[in-house]
Amino acid sequence: MSKNGSPFKITRYISIVKKEIIQIKRDPGSLAIALVLPVVLLFLLGYAVSSEVENIEMAVWDQNQTSASRDLIKSFENSHYFTYHVNAVSYQEIEGMLDRGEVSMALVIPKSYSNNLTKDTASIQILIDGSNPTISKTALSNSKLIAQDKSIKLQMEQLNQLGAGEMVQPIKGESRVLYNPNMEVMKFNIPALIGLIMQEVILILTAFSLVREKEKGTMEQLIVTPIKSSELILGKLTPYVGIGLFSFLFVLVTAIGWFEVSIEGSMTLLLVLSMLFLVTTLAMGILVSTLAKNQLQAMYMAFAIILPSVILSGFVFPREPMPYIIQILGGFIPLTYYLEILRGIFLKGVGIQELWTQTIILSIFTILLCVATILRFKKNLE
Repeated sequence: MSKNGSPFKITRYISIVKKEIIQIKRDPGSLAIALVLPVVLLFLLGYAVSSEVENIEMAVWDQNQTSASRDLIKSFENSHYFTYHVNAVSYQEIEGMLDRGEVSMALVIPKSYSNNLTKDTASIQILIDGSNPTISKTALSNSKLIAQDKSIKLQMEQLNQLGAGEMVQPIKGESRVLYNPNMEVMKFNIPALIGLIMQEVILILTAFSLVREKEKGTMEQLIVTPIKSSELILGKLTPYVGIGLFSFLFVLVTAIGWFEVSIEGSMTLLLVLSMLFLVTTLAMGILVSTLAKNQLQAMYMAFAIILPSVILSGFVFPREPMPYIIQILGGFIPLTYYLEILRGIFLKGVGIQELWTQTIILSIFTILLCVATILRFKKNLE
């Protein structure tokens, strides 16, 4: 066994790297996880994860049955937020469909709708299933906008008929959306998905590394060698850096080619900072591997890291509205800063000047995790 004061030797480090490469080749399942699973997850989550609500099923009870009421219904249909699901004939039928979840919204047009349009104000009723806040908020806001837009158009028609001329709005707002002009959700989600998927796959893959040595009994062979902890940890880390980089490039090409997500910033900067995040995640996985006694424990620990990352990093929910203490907890997650890097380079085209804070924090995470892993590892069978 080596003495604690023996220097780091590159030959021993290279030997561990070669040994780990041979072990990876003998385990094609792990290699498939690293190369195939990220792309599969990108396709599944790329189409499944979306905060944009469209095609809300809508029931209509049209008691008026006039061209005016049909024109109002057409206004709802023409928007991509609502889909005309079924005609209803009573409140009981509408309530039944809402109870069963067949529709999320109902539009009720009274008998006096067309007559009231020419006199004063015509009322309509909108019933919304509020059990799902995301859908209900979208349905409520857009139904109000459609009704308001329809009201303005009718007022303009009435003024034109009276010869009053065109109605002039006292305030005219001119807006311009930067970075993502069409506000496409896919362009916002795909870069973040790349970071999330790479963390999940690489973390799980490396979390089993040292545990596998213990369970297969090969740890005893390492104990009687002069290999130092730093040589073993770095030697095991190196092959997975290459695998992680290749997997990242594979996912990146898929995102650009299939999902048509463009990179507005520097590709070189993206690769460099992605490499930094990969090393951070690999070090985290190796640390889990040193803490776990078996592969089941390693899996539980890995998921204990992954699940908070999904919620607190800003991937699903924006971090700004979160309570301050929750924002602080999210600051201890490396994925939080990598998502800011990805979205900054993909969407805004920013450079290192705008991302130096995230880069420094990720570098600190990498150093601390590598040091903690080396200190934690002991060449014995505890």
